[in-house]
Amino acid sequence: MIETAEKRIVGPVIRLHSRDNVVVARVDVGLGEPIPGENVVSRSQVPAGYKIAARAIAKGEPILKYNVVVGFAAADIAAGSLVHSHNTEFREFDRDYAHGAEYRPVDLVPEAARATFEGIVRSDGRVATRNFIGILSTVNCSATVVRRIAEWFTAERLAQFPNVDGVVGLAHSLGCGMEMSGEPMALLRRTLAGYARHPNFAAVLVVGLGCERNQIGGLLADERLETGPRLQTFVMQETGGTRRTIDAGVDAVRELLPDANRVKRETVPASHLTVGLQCGGSDGFSSITANPALGAAVDILVRHGGTAILSETPEIYGVEHTLTRRAVSREVGEKLVERVRWWKDEYSVGRDVQINGKVSPGNQAGGLANIFEKSLGSSMKGGTGPLMEVYRYAEPVTASGFVFMDTPGYDPVSATGQIAGGANLIAFTTGRGSMFGAKPVPSLKLATNTPMFRRLEEDMDINCGEVLDGTATIDEMGQRIFQLMLRTASGERSKSELLGLGDHEFVPWQIGIMS
Repeated sequence: MIETAEKRIVGPVIRLHSRDNVVVARVDVGLGEPIPGENVVSRSQVPAGYKIAARAIAKGEPILKYNVVVGFAAADIAAGSLVHSHNTEFREFDRDYAHGAEYRPVDLVPEAARATFEGIVRSDGRVATRNFIGILSTVNCSATVVRRIAEWFTAERLAQFPNVDGVVGLAHSLGCGMEMSGEPMALLRRTLAGYARHPNFAAVLVVGLGCERNQIGGLLADERLETGPRLQTFVMQETGGTRRTIDAGVDAVRELLPDANRVKRETVPASHLTVGLQCGGSDGFSSITANPALGAAVDILVRHGGTAILSETPEIYGVEHTLTRRAVSREVGEKLVERVRWWKDEYSVGRDVQINGKVSPGNQAGGLANIFEKSLGSSMKGGTGPLMEVYRYAEPVTASGFVFMDTPGYDPVSATGQIAGGANLIAFTTGRGSMFGAKPVPSLKLATNTPMFRRLEEDMDINCGEVLDGTATIDEMGQRIFQLMLRTASGERSKSELLGLGDHEFVPWQIGIMS
């Protein structure tokens, strides 16, 4: 955690740890400009968010940020030099996982004093933050029908149902031309089942073509889903084709709407809040402002009995040992290491992907040299508490507290898995300005810096750049984020919801071959 969590940041550079051999430029630093407190002079022009050598760094020496290795010097680096991908080498290094060595149980807030929000309590006791009707496709071949059913229900047609947040059609590109059995099909089915069961859906229609590999019958059987008023199915080849299936789906939703509209929000404890943690379009300030601030909010949420899901396995690579050390047990720590090794040794071998070194062009331009540096910031979203469990993609999240789910780093795919696992809110940090929504779950966007926030204020929910500006501390910002979570869970619209985002961000993970 940032050493200045309770302090206000001032000055042109930021020292994150007393043992670091780099500092981070808070603002643009000019050639020849003295670096206060470091007894060095800048040897180049350094953009805000980039690193400056605080002392001479010898070739091969680890580069330390937050006292964590984020790469190795590719050549001798003089004090005051810009430190980035041009002089930073990415290579593997030994890490001591020390499973559970730093585990500390959560100091829970007494139940009577815990925070609350206004949620929608379903008949089975689960709590929703939104109230949608969903239309799911089993296969890409029914995608158009699914979308047409949802599109029929315009704002004007839903005006008489003010307690229904919308009708959303969730289509995807899978379901056929894939393996009949094994993990690819199991993953798709548990993703669809997670959405079918999600409390944010008052009811769900599942639409298939009829000849696809992902048969509705197989989906229901494998996932133990039962049809009824809340879950109805349609097979296009049996219903009479495209137009007749659309008409039948529209009729079914029209019948469901009056009952869906009868819900009322009621006060529930924050323990019913499950937040999926995302980051995208990161920059050099992500690990200094938004990510640790979100981590501070997560620590508060967990103390109040809630759950937070950290994901994006390629984006914890290199710092996974900081999580295994906090694991509740050796078994949980080893689950995380096994997932990282699967990515490195099986899934991405020989491929030019993020876990093998390079981050995206936007991350590079934002000041991040490699995946180790990005991972350092990404992992901070999970806060400082114990790691309670590790899940495979889209598995139901049943543990409370801070947990991890194995997902890709690609945000729509990652968030889809989290929502299938039960997340009823998404918190998304960004330094470059990602635009994202994820119906049926509200998404909050946390900006890392003030210039981007002001430029994209219509998309951003909160400005964590205040930490850089010296007008807020990490702890203060964490409290603001937690309060925003509670208000959003209670029905306050996020910026992505006001813009109508979220209809096209349902993207199940495609891990198998297509044939």
